Formats: sequence, structure tokens, C-alpha cells
Amino acid sequence: MDQVTEALDNANLQQETHTMNGTNNANSSEQNVTPWDVQGEVVDGKRLGIDYEKLMHQFGCQPLSKQLIDRFERLTGKPAHPLMRRGMFYCHRDFEKILDLFEQGKPFFLYTGRGPSSDSMHLGHLVPFIFCKFLQDAFKCHLVIMMSDDEKFLFKDIELKQVQTYAKENAKDIIAVGFDPERTFIFMNTEYMGRMYETVVQVQRLINFNQASSVFGFTEASSIGKVAYPATQIATAFSQAFPHLFKGSKTVPCLIPYAIDQDPYFRLSRDIAHRLGSPKPASICSQFFPALQGYHTKMSASDDNSAIFLTDTMGKIKTKVNKYAFSGGGDTLDLHRQNGGNCDVDIPYQYLRFFLDDDEELARIKSEYSSGRMLTGEIKAKCIECLQKLVADYQEKRKQVTDDILDYFMSIRPVA
Repeated sequence: MDQVTEALDNANLQQETHTMNGTNNANSSEQNVTPWDVQGEVVDGKRLGIDYEKLMHQFGCQPLSKQLIDRFERLTGKPAHPLMRRGMFYCHRDFEKILDLFEQGKPFFLYTGRGPSSDSMHLGHLVPFIFCKFLQDAFKCHLVIMMSDDEKFLFKDIELKQVQTYAKENAKDIIAVGFDPERTFIFMNTEYMGRMYETVVQVQRLINFNQASSVFGFTEASSIGKVAYPATQIATAFSQAFPHLFKGSKTVPCLIPYAIDQDPYFRLSRDIAHRLGSPKPASICSQFFPALQGYHTKMSASDDNSAIFLTDTMGKIKTKVNKYAFSGGGDTLDLHRQNGGNCDVDIPYQYLRFFLDDDEELARIKSEYSSGRMLTGEIKAKCIECLQKLVADYQEKRKQVTDDILDYFMSIRPVA
């Protein structure tokens, strides 16, 4: 379970997933968003960013309204996270029902995950975990975190032992975000499968090949492992997959925060929920975190210059932002002073939207840059300062995550 920034680069799979929007033409003008391939619309030969409004309606989600956010704040007594109030998490399914449960004092759980394909996560990977920690703190609920080592073995050219090593290191990265150890269970699919296999096979029985190929783009050339994998990610959205947490109950609802490219899994999970005797999973969906080179490109764990990694030095962060971060500023100083910068495409500003907590300071930066009073070098300096502090603080916390702490988070135990 991953953000688009970790989109798979297997050429055969990309060919398969292109069939989901009804075309095999890589130059199609339609945007294409699947769990493994994300492409914006092409107009006059130019690749555009993702049309999130169109995607929301296409996937059948609802906007995360101010009324819902206000209700969340009233019920939890906490201000909405910047990722909510600034619209990065922007649409949902049944989030209001989760708030109903919270108001009634009834249980539910959170579910997120990570597809481990490198030994270090980057900022794009960090975003959903930051938001999940916020939700866990607000709701005081269980959280399950899937490390989908099987997915990365099946869909990428990486040996299983290597993927499992990545999974353990990435799990430590995740723990460093600060999750409550008494309410958090992290599991690796190849290790935990025996305990949730009963749920997995029940899901497999309810989804036929035509459904899987229609939703995920599988073809006759797809390995049976690829075709079977979605049932594992779907099964985790149901409480019976975790008998040690929910005592075998099938009726504890789930809320899943995810980047919207993951939506096909959870549309299917909602379609089959009633046949499992379980509630439909609720979801809250985010926009994509952009690569340094801009929204028209993909951040990739295999391209060091496309992303800020959590292991980057302070000097490396500065170099990457200055050298690679796409600018919305004018081509010349005079043009910039005259027309101002375009914050919609400016990557330093967009990174500040994600990670700068101070709303007033963000608004001031936007006003100054849009008017041309703030220059490209100045907004990059603001971005560098913000990211260096974020990564430095994170790295200190990561040093404190020992093997014993990892083992505790991954142990089969009842949690609070």
C-alpha cells in the first residue's frame, strides 16, 4: 500500500494498467490513475498534472467539506491537521460515519501501509504516516500498518530476502513518526499471512478474474501472484484479519487514509463487505506529493534527485532544492517582479503547504511570492529551512528506534 511516488516501473505492468482507461496508447490525452501507474492528461503533447476534482467524481468519493472538518474539531477537541484544512486530504467515503462512531463511543480502527522497495523512505512516503499519527492521537484508536513485502516481490525485480530487509528498516522509519506502541500493530505480509489467511481466501473467493482485470488491468500475461495479491490488501480492511486485536469480531469498522491512486483496492473492499458480513471500510483520500521536478513527474525511490530522502544530509537537502525543485517564478527578474510567481506549480511553495505548520506564515509567503516581492531564491531558502528542520528532527527520533522496539510493534499481542 503506497503513494504514487512509489509507482511501479515494471514496463509490462504499465502496459497492463493502461487498459484501465480503455486505451493502450501511452500518448492518450486522458489521465490514468492506478495503484501502479499515474499519468496526467496530455494536451498538445504536454503532460499536465492530475485533475483531482475529476478523479474524485470518477471514483465516487465526496469532498471533505468544511462542515465535516468543523465537526471533527468539535468532537475531538483538536484543530484539524494542516493536511486536512489545506485540502491535501480532500475527499472521503463515509468519514461522517466514523465521526458518528466516535461520538457514540464505539470502536473502529485505522489501516495504512508501506510497500518496501528501498532502504530509506522519502518525504512523499512520510505524509500518510504523519496524518495517521494525527488521527490516532485524536481518536485514541487501534492502527494496523501493513508492510507489503509480497507485493514488492511480485511486482518489482527485487529478491524476497532483500524486500524483507527493506520492510524491517522501513518499519523502523515508520515507528520514528511517533505512533502509540500500545495501540499500533505493524506486520509484514509474509510473516503474518498465516493468521489472516482465512480472511484473505474469503476475499479471493468473492472477486473473479474479470473484476480483477477490469479494476487493476491484469491480463493473461500477469502472474497468478499479481492477480491474487489485491485480496491481501483488501482483507486487511476487515477486523477479522486481526483476531488478537478484535477477538475475532467481524464488525469493527475501518478508516483508511490513502493517496487516491490506491482507491481501486478499497472500492472493491466496499463492494464485497456485505458478503463478508462486515461493515464497508471508510476512507479519506489525499492528493499526491509531487517530485522535485514538478507535478508532471513521479517521485521515485530509485531516482535520488527526484525526492528528499529521510537519510539526506542537511547539505544534500539544500543542494536538491536549489538545483532540482521546479520553480513557478518568472524567467527573468523583471518578469518575476512584474507578474509574480505561480504558487500552483512552484515546488518549494507546495512543499511548504505540506510541512509548514504556521498558516499565517504560509499565507504571507504566498502573498509575497505571488506579487513578485519574494524571489525564487528566497522561497527556496524558506523551503530548505523547513525541510532541514523536519528531517533533522526525524533523524534524531529514528536513531532511538532499536530492534527491541521494532519487535514490540510487530509482536502478536493484545493492544489497548
